[in-house]
Amino acid sequence: MTTLSASKSSIAFGKRSAGTLSAGSPSSDEKSSAGRLVRFSTLAAPVAAANMPLAVYLPPIYARDFGLSLGAIGLIFLIGRLWDAILDPLIGSLSDRTRSRWGRRKPWIAAGSLLFALSSCALFFPAGAITPTSLVTILFVFYIGWTAIQIPYLAWSGEISGQYHERTRIATYQTVLTSVGLFAMLVLPTLADQIRPGDGRLQLGLMGGMLLATLLPGVILTLTAFDEPAPLFPPERFSLGQSLRSVFANKLLLRVLASDFAVTSGQSIRSALIVFYVSFYMGRPEWAAGLFLFQFVFGILAGPIWMRIALRFGKHRTAVAGELVQVAINLGLLLVTPGNFALLLVLTLAQGLAQGSGNLMLRAMVADIADKHRLETGEERSGLYYSVFSLSMKAAQAVAIGIALPLVAWLGFKANGTNSQAALDGVKLVFALGPALAHALSALLLARFPLDEAAHAAIRRQLDTVPADLVPAE
Repeated sequence: MTTLSASKSSIAFGKRSAGTLSAGSPSSDEKSSAGRLVRFSTLAAPVAAANMPLAVYLPPIYARDFGLSLGAIGLIFLIGRLWDAILDPLIGSLSDRTRSRWGRRKPWIAAGSLLFALSSCALFFPAGAITPTSLVTILFVFYIGWTAIQIPYLAWSGEISGQYHERTRIATYQTVLTSVGLFAMLVLPTLADQIRPGDGRLQLGLMGGMLLATLLPGVILTLTAFDEPAPLFPPERFSLGQSLRSVFANKLLLRVLASDFAVTSGQSIRSALIVFYVSFYMGRPEWAAGLFLFQFVFGILAGPIWMRIALRFGKHRTAVAGELVQVAINLGLLLVTPGNFALLLVLTLAQGLAQGSGNLMLRAMVADIADKHRLETGEERSGLYYSVFSLSMKAAQAVAIGIALPLVAWLGFKANGTNSQAALDGVKLVFALGPALAHALSALLLARFPLDEAAHAAIRRQLDTVPADLVPAE
């Protein structure tokens, strides 16, 4: 572990504004109750669930039911994603520098929730005609509100406790609630199709209703679950250049970001091709949506399983193990033939139980890296670090789709025509080998990761022993 020199350490300690936790937060050696962690994690459900309609359902519904051209919709949602990419590090850095009587993260979450709710009403319950201009305006506000919740919320989750393993527990509860929210968003449009097939307004209403119904209790329960820990350092003047340098100069953070990029790429390749694989290669189109739901059901159980493993072996070792399991599962797909659907079901069940193991551990590791940076430099960067973590995930989703779909097309596959056996085998190879290689790369990047439990404990001992007379008044 890199440590400060004595002179630099004294300077850093002299800059600190607080070294203790607020009254409503657990102490450094205290475990939070399951009830409080569930309360804190409830906001994860609507925040994560919002991604599903934006990525899958809204574009075709707005094209089919509201008459917008596919070209206009594609451009609008691309602009929205670019705007989102700008907002992530901006709001992350600004929330790091926020100081208020309510804390750094809570004001952003509260204000973001209001914008998120208002824009969701306009997005999911359109009162009149939708034009490209009105859709751009709605998405502009929606992304501000969504990001103002998501990034400070992730940063706060890494600050509730300084304990190495407690951070794994917190991330696990959030992961489980995230899976529940995503599962609900997968089921609701399916139910709408059973009631009134092809009714986009009904699908929008059910999805929007789910978001709004879970948002208000989620905000209240989350904001009252814990008090925010007081920041260790006073706020700095915002500098985009300095913020970017602190990201690109942090080698451990870059390893985690690269690993997460690989993990998410593998998952996104699988998601992008699963309908084609099941419908065309396996010849079972009636299972295309059901198999995805089948995987998600078991994915809800995955978080607690991997948490138990991580509490025994540590985060990075568990992440490596999880990624190697994913490699084995995806290579197993090479053995599946159209006549062996039972083997595909078994591998899908295993995929669900391994789902998110890497993402979960990597998210918890970001907070440990932020602690190391805080000790070495006296800079608060949790919000910024979680914002670039979110960016790496979003970039991986876009890149994976941009590679997987053109690749299977290059191999001869046609989504609306007759396919040769060679083209179908090409879909199978990309569906199996793409994720396998991505998860193998993720495991390789995390091998021998130096910031383990012992190294982090040494960092926390230095961060937690701040003399009271060195704490300046706010």
